[in-house]
Amino acid sequence: MGKAKIHVVLNQKGGIGKSTTTLNLAAVTADTSGEETETAVISIDPQDSVGWWAQNVLDAGRSLPFDFAQIGADDLDDLDDLPDLPGIKNVWVDTPGWKPSQRPGSRDPFEDSGFGEALRRVLAVADDVIVPIEPESLGFEPTYNTIEEVIKPRGLPYLVFVNNWEPRDGDKEKEQTIEFIQAHGWNLARTVVRHYKVHTRAPADGLVVTQYPRNRTSVEAREDYYKLALEFERMRNGD
Repeated sequence: MGKAKIHVVLNQKGGIGKSTTTLNLAAVTADTSGEETETAVISIDPQDSVGWWAQNVLDAGRSLPFDFAQIGADDLDDLDDLPDLPGIKNVWVDTPGWKPSQRPGSRDPFEDSGFGEALRRVLAVADDVIVPIEPESLGFEPTYNTIEEVIKPRGLPYLVFVNNWEPRDGDKEKEQTIEFIQAHGWNLARTVVRHYKVHTRAPADGLVVTQYPRNRTSVEAREDYYKLALEFERMRNGD
């Protein structure tokens, strides 16, 4: 088996669904590949939201459709070895937000971040990046910093997608967000991940997207992540 592909979920802004994106795209990857043991989730976020969620899945009597590990400040050397994880084909990495450098002229966007070394190391082994952005203007500058100061200088393939859009709020903010992305010429996913209560409740209920109950609403919620995973795969393959 060749080296594992490392997929990093990244945005400077916290609270925009990076953990949800990580777990659900990993679950979809495992489901569509047919080999659960070939997918892994790694969290370098000290809040460990992914670990709490994963434990809730196990406590609910369900199995995780992927391997999982939390890597802390004392284990950063392990990040260098992610591509060589035995038996793993795809690794999805959940990351924390960070505080941008306040020093004029700084070339290190992570300079003032306590998570800087972890972010630098995981990006050094990354194959590609997916960037969630919510349809609100507060996320515009952090997303700009993420793509222009972190992803592009490293030459990493990436895809931006609009996350957690509430259709009942109308199209205005969603369209403004899409226009902002397009104005900068960034790689934009056609898929918009809609807001559903089943997504909000899933961490406490101990569910990942592939384990949702089979009713109409849940099927629609699941569909967004399957479509997004397919777009991301096509981007990675150059299609």
